Amino acid sequence: MSSTDTNDYMPENLVKAISNPLFPQLDSLLRAGRHISSEDLDNHALLCDFEVELGQFYQRYNTELVKAPEGFFYLRPRSTSLISRSVLSELDMLVGKVLCFLYLSPERLAHEGIFTNQELYEELMTLTDEKKLMKLVTNRASGSDLDKEKLFEKVRTSLRRLRRLGMVITVGETGKFRISEAVFRFGADVRVGDDMREAQLRLIRDGEAVVHTPEPSQGSLLEQGDNENIEVETQPEHALEDEA
Repeated sequence: MSSTDTNDYMPENLVKAISNPLFPQLDSLLRAGRHISSEDLDNHALLCDFEVELGQFYQRYNTELVKAPEGFFYLRPRSTSLISRSVLSELDMLVGKVLCFLYLSPERLAHEGIFTNQELYEELMTLTDEKKLMKLVTNRASGSDLDKEKLFEKVRTSLRRLRRLGMVITVGETGKFRISEAVFRFGADVRVGDDMREAQLRLIRDGEAVVHTPEPSQGSLLEQGDNENIEVETQPEHALEDEA
């Protein structure tokens, strides 16, 4: 009879990691596309303590456990991964870029890091081309008040999706949130340079935050490599799989 002692085939520290009471929930969050930042104290500490061992664990699924320069963790599935990928729409990606811009802004300190849905929407309208935004509502959008109201609702939906991915944290009243450092998944291209905020603003204004197509069949708003486990939605919005 073969032994069932996990120590026979697992490193001791890996056994400690996956037997930790926190691990089942942490594992579920990571597989759902969640980014674990330092604000998630216990889960983040577990990942820091067992980064190497858990990295080896997820390699079994053809998936990489990544620790970003800002300190947050996430899973990056390879093309042959046994873990599914998160799928985001173009508007989701654009909202993520604007959130990254706000994270770098002086207003974040002035407001103690707290923003409202309305402030996000106004910043989006200020930084991006209105015609491009309206096309994300419908190709027939004319920029009427009704179209802008529809866009505002879509922005709120995008924000909820990004919250489930760990990009923002809801604060108290409805419509208020803080931005996590995990938004740098949308700003890997501005990590270096003298003025990160200006670089992020340039990306948004130049349209790089709206459409980027590394392959003819698929659009992407994120740089390849560092962001390859978040994909742009290529199907109608209702086909988007909701994260846990």
